Amino acid sequence: MRINPAVKEALEKGEPVVALETTIISHGMPYPENVKTALAVEKTIRENGATPATIGIIDGEPVIGMTPAEIEEFGKRKGIVKCSRRDLPIVYAKKLWGATTVAGTMILASQAGIEFFVTGGIGGVQRGFSSTLDISADLQELGRTNVTVICAGPKSILDIAATLEVLETQGVPVIGYTTPFVPDFFTRASKFKADVECDTPQEVANIVKAKRDSKIKGGILVTDPIPTDYSMDPKEVDKAVSQALEKMASLGIKGKEETPFLLKEIVSLTEGESLKANIALIKNNAKDGALIAKAYSSLAKGK
Repeated sequence: MRINPAVKEALEKGEPVVALETTIISHGMPYPENVKTALAVEKTIRENGATPATIGIIDGEPVIGMTPAEIEEFGKRKGIVKCSRRDLPIVYAKKLWGATTVAGTMILASQAGIEFFVTGGIGGVQRGFSSTLDISADLQELGRTNVTVICAGPKSILDIAATLEVLETQGVPVIGYTTPFVPDFFTRASKFKADVECDTPQEVANIVKAKRDSKIKGGILVTDPIPTDYSMDPKEVDKAVSQALEKMASLGIKGKEETPFLLKEIVSLTEGESLKANIALIKNNAKDGALIAKAYSSLAKGK
């Protein structure tokens, strides 16, 4: 594992560090928006008092804190493997390039000693689960790995009710940040309530510290609603998702290719509005994730 010197120094001093994934760069957005967004997210984290650590795998080596040049290469390079838990040993052994999913990033962040991880949205239970039996590995990872994930809720392509049921079974606390409800990724709220509402970074930090102090294994999910100006019409989103799912089924697309296809198709169906929303929500998550990490660092130091 190669850890960026700035990240290593921050960890050694107990300063706030925020992990970032690379699937959103290599599989989630088109070039050059993917690279611009990744670098802007890192800048947002720095501006709010934390050190960013973009995580990926280069020639089989996990990298904790990629350079701008490496991020640029991730944005342009073809054939980068999408890496969840099952894929990591294969990519390591074959010395491949790998972009980490939520689950993959959680594993590497935990191994590096990073508590907080910002992403756009988590994976979950796919719509039509009864026929596909498709549940994202993200949910099991949240149940077993000690990382706090800040996101805009489950991706809009998912069955939110079923996703929350699995999270409950896995023992994952779901926090609504400044809202009593779990946001629906592109829109600010679903009809489903979070386990608890926290209105400040300190409140979140208190819960994280209580879980770590009590030695209860597993992650915490902080769901942070998209900024109001970018929140989309729920009916428009649902229509686009339904159309994208129908096209995906007709083309026979399955497995790890599903999410990239659906997100790309929804961008087309919404005439680019979903891409703007996606960029806005990840930047917002980065700001709030940095503030939460900063509050936790101060709490851990006894300040």
